[in-house]
Amino acid sequence: QVQLVESGGRLVQAGGSLRLSCEASGRTFSNYGMGWFRQAPGKEREFVAVISWSGATTGYADSVKGRFTISRDDAKNTVYLQMTSLQPGDTAVYYCAATDRVYTTDLRRYDHWGQGTQVTVSS
Repeated sequence: QVQLVESGGRLVQAGGSLRLSCEASGRTFSNYGMGWFRQAPGKEREFVAVISWSGATTGYADSVKGRFTISRDDAKNTVYLQMTSLQPGDTAVYYCAATDRVYTTDLRRYDHWGQGTQVTVSS
């Protein structure tokens, strides 16, 4: 089992930046592909970004490409989501998730989820 705890969400003005963190504990963090997903009120949870267990490969939803950057620090058991040029449409609860040695954007393949952190972007 791996436990995930997100942090860093808050209210920010449009055009601003935030960095979300997700700290993992439990099993060997470096074995896990990590993803960020988000869920806005009344909408389904959607893929945002993914990073492979090696950190060599990353992927992004079209809506955030060029604005968000996912990274990981295995020494700290932490994955980050750097978000810039935030827009009101980015308002959502952001979740990190882990999947064992899999690189995927499909949330159904993620076995472990954090509790989420709220990001609110005001116009």
